[in-house]
Amino acid sequence: MSDFEFDDERDDELAFDRREKVRRPRRWKVLLHNDDFTTMDFVVHVLTTHFHKSEGEATHIMLQVHHKGVGVAGVYPKESAETKVAEVTDDARANDMPLLVTAEAE
Repeated sequence: MSDFEFDDERDDELAFDRREKVRRPRRWKVLLHNDDFTTMDFVVHVLTTHFHKSEGEATHIMLQVHHKGVGVAGVYPKESAETKVAEVTDDARANDMPLLVTAEAE
């Protein structure tokens, strides 16, 4: 058999053996938590600035945070979620806001 000929029977076996299930990376939710000091306007600012939400969507999420105690700002790969948490926390502290931002696996 030359280098350019293939044994169909052997190729089928190899193709079968190489199949692996590909898993998507786990996604992480970035959560905003309610407190008694962070203003609603600042939460809307965070959502529009850091999470690129429209004014209406940001207001809706802010009201969820206010009424339910927590709201989902976005869902990202783990590294991106961790970066969002750090950036928003830094912004909140720079503006003297105690906003708690966390990430958890979906």
